[in-house]
Amino acid sequence: MNAAGLAGAAALGFPRPALAQGEPLRIGWLAAMTGPSSAPTVGFNRGVVFATEAINGAGGIKGRKIEIVTRDSQGDPTKAVNAVQEMISQAKVHAIWGPTNSGEALATTPIMARAKMPNIHPCVIDSLIDPAKYPNAFRIAPSNTQWDDAVRNYCLKVLKVKRVAVIGDTTGYGVTAAKASAAAFKQDGAEVVYLGNIDSTQPDMTPDMLRARNAGAETIVVWSVSTGMDARLFNTRARMGWDVAFVGHPSMASGEIGGLLEKPANWEKVYAVGYRSCSYDESGKLDARSEEFVARLKGKVALSDTLLWWVAAGYDAVSLIAKAVEETGSSAPDAIVKHWNGLTRYPGIFGNYTYTPKEHNGYPTEEVVMSAANSGRDGSFRLAPGYS
Repeated sequence: MNAAGLAGAAALGFPRPALAQGEPLRIGWLAAMTGPSSAPTVGFNRGVVFATEAINGAGGIKGRKIEIVTRDSQGDPTKAVNAVQEMISQAKVHAIWGPTNSGEALATTPIMARAKMPNIHPCVIDSLIDPAKYPNAFRIAPSNTQWDDAVRNYCLKVLKVKRVAVIGDTTGYGVTAAKASAAAFKQDGAEVVYLGNIDSTQPDMTPDMLRARNAGAETIVVWSVSTGMDARLFNTRARMGWDVAFVGHPSMASGEIGGLLEKPANWEKVYAVGYRSCSYDESGKLDARSEEFVARLKGKVALSDTLLWWVAAGYDAVSLIAKAVEETGSSAPDAIVKHWNGLTRYPGIFGNYTYTPKEHNGYPTEEVVMSAANSGRDGSFRLAPGYS
């Protein structure tokens, strides 16, 4: 019976089918493992693997093992669509985690909705979450509005700038996020002196940086998952001798940027979106839950070249799917979705998630902060100047 049939059977009052004896719980993992948008996926995947091995090592879900069905979308929406269709029709997955890039999710979310496939993802474009249109889609990370509010508030209230340049890459995410960011800055009374989108593979960032400087930008706001693009922007700023801050996307704090910089000082005055669960205090301590998680990862999962929140979110995504099946005893789509809709402050590693039938944005806004991008330690960061 297909996913639509399962939902129909439940609606008519027939019992939900439990997992067949010995049948694995198949989780589709739609991952941009390669390509310019791969940096977050590398971290997410480490969390996915760690969670799967931990659950299976403890006996699985009531004796049934998790099977991760991974497909590399390469950040390409067309490849993502093909992968989702194959996961649903051939691999017969029970739920899908991903994609990790909003450009792909714009193409795949309607497909999963039609198939009634339970889907949890970290993509931030606001329109991807709509319980009326996509009742099976849930967000595990903040929305772009939550990210954007943190970035804008930091620029206007902490850095106290009034003239900003907003730069995105040319992906669906980069274009949408930069446009939304610029509109919100203008609404709050700031002047957006430059708005541009750059191909993330473009080797020379000088023309765009010169335009921003000549326009009088006091801060550069960046929306891109490409660490290569980020590093080239930072290097260009240094060569220009321009003392301007970068504020924006979490990828600007990714560990791999360190190896792409012409000198370490180029990473100073860069403030990336971060989270209190992944931020350490003046004594170098994380909160108790994150400290325990990092201790479990030690010697098993590398954190030096990625972000703790990526690993934690990948871990939480697998755990949320597994918990739904464990609690309901069923892998039916409606059972998983109903379980998620009833979660209140579910204690994940990355955050405490709350979902209702009318609200599928589950991450608490108060946990979104800004981090000093060059302060990474085990994938966590020191809070940016201005926070207590």
